[in-house]
Amino acid sequence: MDQESHDQVFRALADGTRRRILDHLAEGEATVTELMADATMTQSAVSQHLRVLRGAALVEERRAGRHRVYRLRPETLQPARDWIAAYERFWEERLDRLGSVLRGKHGTQD
Repeated sequence: MDQESHDQVFRALADGTRRRILDHLAEGEATVTELMADATMTQSAVSQHLRVLRGAALVEERRAGRHRVYRLRPETLQPARDWIAAYERFWEERLDRLGSVLRGKHGTQD
């Protein structure tokens, strides 16, 4: 994933409404009408959020008769997950070291 795509994913995830839409789609495909009911928003607002999510390749749409059905593309989240996981490891190592230092200063052992 290039830097621009990576940035688009994080921008899309920065909005709580879009995260709720993704949570809904994690349960299965949904139409705009179904997403409207879940988010108590207008069709226009939901469509605007879906446009951002599609631009970040987090969701895809397909036509089903007169309706557009949306589904989550979870594989697109993997690079963001990997990036966050690196910092999770960083903080775990830091906290482990801090714990070791504190145990050493207080003379306690596990």
